[in-house]
This record gives sequence, C-alpha cells and structure tokens, in this order.
Amino acid sequence: MNFTNALLSAACAVALCMGSTVPTLAQTLKMKHVLLLSVDGLHDMDLANYIKANPTSAMATLAGHGVHYSNAASGKPSDSFPGLLALITGGSPKSTGVYYDDSYDRALSAPGSDCKVKGTEVVYDESIDKNMDTVDGGGGIDEAKLPRDGANGCKPVYPHEFLRVNTVFEVAKAAGMKTAWSDKHPAYEITNGPSGKGVDDLFVPEINSKFGFTENAAKTMPYDDMKVAAIINQIDGKSSTGVDGAGVPAIFGMNFQAVSVGQKTVGYSDDKGTPTADLAAAIKHTDESIGKMMAELQAKGLDKDTLVILSAKHGQSAMNPALKKIVDKKMIPAALDSVQKDLGAQVTMDSVALIWLADQSKTADAVKALDAMKDKLAISEIYDAPKTMAVFGDASKDSRVPDITILPANGVIYTKTDAKKIAEHGGFGEDDTHVALLLSNPALAASEVKDAVSNQQVAPTILAALGLDPMGLQAVKAEGVKVLPVVGLTQ
Repeated sequence: MNFTNALLSAACAVALCMGSTVPTLAQTLKMKHVLLLSVDGLHDMDLANYIKANPTSAMATLAGHGVHYSNAASGKPSDSFPGLLALITGGSPKSTGVYYDDSYDRALSAPGSDCKVKGTEVVYDESIDKNMDTVDGGGGIDEAKLPRDGANGCKPVYPHEFLRVNTVFEVAKAAGMKTAWSDKHPAYEITNGPSGKGVDDLFVPEINSKFGFTENAAKTMPYDDMKVAAIINQIDGKSSTGVDGAGVPAIFGMNFQAVSVGQKTVGYSDDKGTPTADLAAAIKHTDESIGKMMAELQAKGLDKDTLVILSAKHGQSAMNPALKKIVDKKMIPAALDSVQKDLGAQVTMDSVALIWLADQSKTADAVKALDAMKDKLAISEIYDAPKTMAVFGDASKDSRVPDITILPANGVIYTKTDAKKIAEHGGFGEDDTHVALLLSNPALAASEVKDAVSNQQVAPTILAALGLDPMGLQAVKAEGVKVLPVVGLTQ
C-alpha cells in the first residue's frame, strides 16, 4: 500500500469506515518520526514565491516530494498560542480554552492574591519568566506571576494546566514514544498538555531576552540557529543540548522566528508579496536551516522514515505595505467606558481585539458603542454574543470565552500610536491566516491540494503517520477533525 492510501486508510479506520480492518501507515511505510516545523508568519504566497524563485532550495526539495496545501488556514485567533495548539491538539479555542497568550478567565484570580476576587488577566509570555533578560528565562517560570485557581486551593495555574485537551505529545508518550519540542518562551511548556508530562525534551530559549533578538531579522537568525542546533542534536539521537543517548524523538520540531520579525520590522515592498531585502534574507536563512535538518536526516538514514510537516502558527498582516494603519489602542477601552466605567475587564489587541467585559449584561450596549465608532476604529466586523457563541461558545457559561471580538480592516493594528511595527498577527483575515502547509516524504510525488484545509488537521495526521489513533486526541474527537487528504503518491 502506498503512502496516500495508507494515510487515508488510517483516517478511514478512525473516522470514515468504522468496523473495517485496514493497515495503518506505520504498518506500511513504517513511519517512525514526524518533524513539525512552524515558520511563523510564512504565508502560502511566501512559500510559493520562494519555491518558484529558488527551484533548488530546501523548501523546493521538500515540495518536490510533498503535498502542498495551497488553501490552508491557521487557527483563529491567529495568535501564537492558539496557532500552535491547533497544530498539536487538533483543536480550536472552543476546545482548548486558549484564545491568546494574553487572555482572561472569569473563574481564576490574580497572581499573588488570596483568590477572594474572581476574574483575572491570564498572561503566558516572557513576563512570567523568573528573569526574562536571560536566554533560559532565569531558570523557567516564576509561579508568583501565574494566575491562581480558587477551586484548587488557590494554587498557581501553569500554562499546561490551563490547556483543556491533550496533545500529540501526550498520545505518543502513552504509546511509549519519545517526544521533543522547541519554542520561544518558557511559557511554551503548555506543549506538555494537561498531564504536564507530554514533552520529554523541551528547549525554550527566551526570544525577548536582553540580546535584542527581536530588533530585526538579522538579530533573530542566531536565535533560530540555537533551536536548529537542538533539532540536529535530536536527529543524531542526542538531547537538545547535546547529551548522548536520548534517542531520536518520534515527534519533534520547532518554530522559526526570523521571518515573523522581518515581516514586522521591514515587511514587503509591494502588493505582490515581494519581500524587502531583509525579509528575503530571513526567508533564505530559514530555508538554509531547513536544508541542514534535511541533510542530517539523510546522513543518519532517517529521511525515508520521517514525515516532515512545514507550516506556520500564523501569518501576518498586512502583506501590502500600503494597507498598514495604526489605530490608537486607547480608543476601544474608551468606547467601552462610555457605556460603563472600566467595563473592559480585559481588552487584548493586535490585528484583532478580544474583549472580556466586567459586566456581561452590558454586552449589547458595548457592541452598539463600538459600532458607532466603526469608522474611527477601522472595524470590518464585530462578533456580538450570537456570533461569538457560534464561533467560540457561550461566554455566559464558559469563563474563558470573550464577550466581543472585533475584526478590523486588513492592515489595521491596534497599538500605541508611536509603534514602529508595520505588521502584526492575531486576526481572522486572509493575510493573518492563509499560511503555508506542506507535507513531505520521499514516498510522495509533488502534488497540490487546493481544497480548504486547516492547521487543526495536522495533529491527527501526525498520529496517523505514526500508526496511532487520531481519535486519541480529545479535541479531534470533539470537533470531528479529519486527517489531511493526501494525493500524488508514488508506489
């Protein structure tokens, strides 16, 4: 049985053809490893343009024996946290309970409190490091900076405890497989899943440390190089830090940051997705880094046993520099205050605005006030209570669901008026969510799937490739997420 039939058989076995007996992918091609790479910010257009201009590049080589999903969407909101969780749980925020790395929970209490007051901002970024100036975050997470759970003895809530569903890492661990992941903050220990034990080898150097990694793409490249070195160590059977004897993980991977930083600092030169010189250099450097991994897989005889998945947690808007517009972040809270003082319990803003209200009975009034400022706020659409319920769930019953979501016009960023960034992510629009997605293995012929797919389908595909049951993922089962369709197979 070829790769496509095997993968589709795995999907059939768990979702379409219950009761039938079919071989799994592991029984046919004996896939032993999945390498998941998120090039944060990489749009499908970026991937297509780069491959066309660089036919001998690493990404072109992957596409030469891979399936290119040219109509793939990231998670929504397109923030890094829900974006990654879509890839590793198969779930949307409706299942994961995670809407952003800066969100709100009406049931939790503020860090350092006695839990007598419910409702707090929940922040899982560099600010919870013991020392964010250092690459290791000062040794990890400072629990004094974490929200508290009054229903659990007022104990701190770590990121992995905030996640409501399991991950591919946890399913693999339960099957006796080794796991690893590398990301940009210690807060990405959320990848461990609710068990807290999903990832054997977690390498999370702090990108916002004092070394200025995010100042421009050139400074981000050495940061990415640290994580690339960790992946190569793992391909060699070592730990991320180079200790012998760890064994090659069944599921491992990392996120790249240079492209995202380049998009935010220099961006594109026109409306056709032509990168400026610095952004082009970031894409090239990322491609070369991927090439190093592919070369190491081949050198170790692992290339045929490894499914490589190239994707992106999120895109970035706007690609067209003419559309960039800064809207003062003070304006939305001010509109809410016109209804009731301090009505916005938490307002998270980027190329989206997620609003949690201190008084949910004022939701309709708040929507009306925001709609009255639609032009000034450059609003494309407002998700009121009915629309929010349809997409995210019921804010009156789920302590994490935002009461209102604002989708601005493409290119609009809600931030400080003197902000220098020229692009951002978080929104639901085309530039934020139309991301690169490529599935590659030597057993595949070059092919393209033009049908709409979602990054949520990556998680069940990872498990199917390893011969594991995708229905072992709670979010996949709850949301009915399917394995990615695969075409263009070789025998």
